[in-house]
Amino acid sequence: MSKPKHERSLAETEAQAVTRNIRVSPRKLSLAAGLIRGRAASDAVATLTFSKRRIAQTVKKTLESAIANAENNHQLDVDQLVVARVEVGRSQVMKRFHARGRGRAARVEKWFSHLTIVVAEQQAAAPAEQEAA
Repeated sequence: MSKPKHERSLAETEAQAVTRNIRVSPRKLSLAAGLIRGRAASDAVATLTFSKRRIAQTVKKTLESAIANAENNHQLDVDQLVVARVEVGRSQVMKRFHARGRGRAARVEKWFSHLTIVVAEQQAAAPAEQEAA
């Protein structure tokens, strides 16, 4: 009487990591996510390590988690991994008020975001293709 098995939504050569409710706006998170889209996993980690954006460290932790999932859960080669997809989504919005002059109030919205990183194993290029490049 257990639940039926859930079909895997990713390919056999892919692994993902999800971080939910990150306290940063989706617009700012999307800028940091754009730094690593389509890059090799090791190159993406290096880029995030030296990025000046505050949220880059959270994105780096999520990327490292996706790489660890690929290695430990799906037995993928870490040296062949590339960042296949980076998805940024909206989460909740906290609404606050800020006191203004003459008894008025101004609305302050504090945005939260979701982050999904999918890494995929890229097959090594054939030796003939490498010589031509």
